[in-house]
Amino acid sequence: MSRRIYWLVPDVASAQQVLKDLLLARITERQIHFVGRDGMDLSGLPTANILQTSDVVRAAQMGLVVGGATGAAAGVLAAVWFPIVGDTPQWGIAAVLAMIGGGFGAWAASMIGVSTPSGRLRRFEGAIEQGQILLMVDVPASRVKEIEKLLGASHPEAKFEGEEPNIPAFP
Repeated sequence: MSRRIYWLVPDVASAQQVLKDLLLARITERQIHFVGRDGMDLSGLPTANILQTSDVVRAAQMGLVVGGATGAAAGVLAAVWFPIVGDTPQWGIAAVLAMIGGGFGAWAASMIGVSTPSGRLRRFEGAIEQGQILLMVDVPASRVKEIEKLLGASHPEAKFEGEEPNIPAFP
C-alpha cells in the first residue's frame, strides 16, 4: 500500500533539487507531483495532473451512486406501472435505467468536479498562492520514514506537511 507524503518547498530551484534527490533515492517521476500557483513556471518538474488537483474522482463516484439510485427507482416505477409486454412487471428496465442513470450521473458530476479544487489540497491553498510549491510523493509504506528523513536532512528549507495513508488508486 502506498502513502502520500506532503512537503512545501519555497521556490522552483529548491523543488528541482528535491526532484534530483528523490530520483537518486529511486523514486520514479510517476510517483512525484508538484503543484504551484497558476502561471508559475514548473518546467522540468513533474506536475500534478487534473486527477490529483481536482475533486473529479470523488464527484464521479457520487454521481455514479446518485444517478444509479435515481435510475433504478425510475426503472422500478416504469417496470411496475408501465410494463412493456403483458401485465407483469418488466424488471430488466430497472437494471437498464440504473446503468444509464449511473453513467449519466458520473459524467455530469465529473464535469462539475473537474472545476472544483481537491479537498485533500485545500489546506495548502494559502501557501501555494504565496508562491510556495507543494510536493506530493507517493511511496510504499515501508519507505515513508526513509524518504522523510532524506528530505528533512538535505532540505531544511522545505517544510514537512504530513502524510496521507489512503491515497486514491490512480490519481
